[in-house]
Amino acid sequence: MDRIALIAEHRDELLGFLSRRVPRNIAEDILQEVLLRSIDKVDAVRDDEALLAWMYRALRNATVDHHRRAGVADRALARFAEETAAPDHAAEPTGEACRCVLRAAEALKPEQAKALQRVAVDCVAVKSFAEEEGISAGSAAVRLHRARHALRERLVATCGSCAGASGRGCTSCSCADEEKV
Repeated sequence: MDRIALIAEHRDELLGFLSRRVPRNIAEDILQEVLLRSIDKVDAVRDDEALLAWMYRALRNATVDHHRRAGVADRALARFAEETAAPDHAAEPTGEACRCVLRAAEALKPEQAKALQRVAVDCVAVKSFAEEEGISAGSAAVRLHRARHALRERLVATCGSCAGASGRGCTSCSCADEEKV
């Protein structure tokens, strides 16, 4: 029997093996990746029985690699969340913020506005905010980062250079709404 056909015949068992270790969509990705990497190597295996054992070993190794990469990503997101949880008082602007900041914040997506409100205004830790929202700390940190970025973009669009060039926010504003809060 053709070795590729043999592997194709056992595809469901190989996928089942992976599905017990990772979610189904990831299992399919891993199987495809291993099949692509091994297509040129199957003829080097001595017999059909050894070929299936070799495939299971390759799948097991790919699964371990997947979990290792996922762990690295989770740890990086956790570090990012910790970094954003600690307030950076040196970066806080001095002076009064103009009302355009409030208008810009009101125009954000609700989840972004809530993230900024809870973390930046209410001084809730990113990890605590994540628990409130039922998301991971890494996801909360990313949401907060995107919210800050969106707010900055809206301020630059509203106030122009006074909001973006200094990097200090919208203080000493010369935009249409100069009223301070």
